[in-house]
Amino acid sequence: MNFVKVSVALNIALAAVLLFAATRTSVVGSGIVASRSSANVKVAARQSRAALSAVRAMAPSKHNMLMKTGQLVNALQAQGVTHIAQRVACEHGQNTNNAILKNACNAEFYGPNRGKWLGPFTGEVPAYLTGEFPGDYGWDHIGLSADPETFKRYRETEVIHARFAMLGALGCLFPEVLSKFGGVPIAEPVWFKAGAQIFSEGGLDYLGNPNLIHAQSITAILTFQVILMGASEAYRVNGGPLAKPEGSDPIYPGGALDPLGLSKNEANFADLKVKEIKNGRLAMTAMLGFYVQALVTGKGPVDNWASHIADPSNVNGFAQAYATKFSL
Repeated sequence: MNFVKVSVALNIALAAVLLFAATRTSVVGSGIVASRSSANVKVAARQSRAALSAVRAMAPSKHNMLMKTGQLVNALQAQGVTHIAQRVACEHGQNTNNAILKNACNAEFYGPNRGKWLGPFTGEVPAYLTGEFPGDYGWDHIGLSADPETFKRYRETEVIHARFAMLGALGCLFPEVLSKFGGVPIAEPVWFKAGAQIFSEGGLDYLGNPNLIHAQSITAILTFQVILMGASEAYRVNGGPLAKPEGSDPIYPGGALDPLGLSKNEANFADLKVKEIKNGRLAMTAMLGFYVQALVTGKGPVDNWASHIADPSNVNGFAQAYATKFSL
C-alpha cells in the first residue's frame, strides 16, 4: 500500500513538472522553481505564500499534498528521476524485506551497473566479476579470480589483510603523532625503531613499562604471535560458539562477534562492507609506503610528512634522491 502511495505521488510530481514547463505562469509552479531575476523571485514568493495560505485555510489536506508535490518536483529536478526511483525502491525493499528491491540501496557499488575501475573507458568486464561482492570494480586483467574457489580464497585473504593494515597503519601513526604534536613522552615513537629494540641488549618493554612484558627473545615473540593469531583465525573461520550458525560467511561471522549490530540492516551493512574494503585497500597501500619510507629515509611516516610539508619543493620522492639508510 505504501508503494502505491509513493507511485501516485511520483505521478503527481511528474504531472506538475510537465504543467510547470508548459505554462511557467502557474502560482503553484512559481513556488516550486524560482525565476531567474531577483524581482520575479520576490513576486513569485509572495504569490506562492498567498496561494498556499489560502489553500491551507480551505483544505489542509490539499495544502500538504501541494507541499509534498513541490518537494518531489524539486528533488526530481535536482537529482533526476533515476535517483528518486532508486531511493523509492530501496525504502520499499527495506519496509517489505524484499531482497531484490534492497539491491537498489547500493546500486552504485553492486550489480552490473556499479561503478567500474576506469569509469566509462573500462570496456568489457570479465564475466565472473558480476558485482556480487563489495569492492568489485571489474578489474582482473590476468584472471586471478577466474576460478570460483580461488576467488573465494583471495577475497577472504584481501579482507583480512585489509583489516590488519588498517590497524597497523593506525598503530604506526598514533604514537608518533602523540609524541610529535601531543608532547606525550614515548621512549621510541617511530614504529620500526620501537620494534627493533627487541634486538638491543636490554630487550623490549611493552608500552614502555618493564612490569608488563619485558621481551628479550624474537623467537619467543614470533612463536606466541603464530599461536595466538592462528587460534584467533581458526576461531573465526570455524564459527566458534559466539558466531552465527554454520553456513554463514566466515569473513562476516556476525552473531556475538557483531556487538554493535551493524549487520542487522542489510542495506547499511552492504554499504559498510564497501567502505571497509576501500579503506582497507588504502591502508595496505599506506603500509607499503611506510615500509619504503623507512628503508629510504630512516624516519617515521609523520616525520616524513612534516618534512615534506615544511619544504614540499625539495623534500619529495622526485626532487630528492635518497640512499637507503640500511644499505651495506
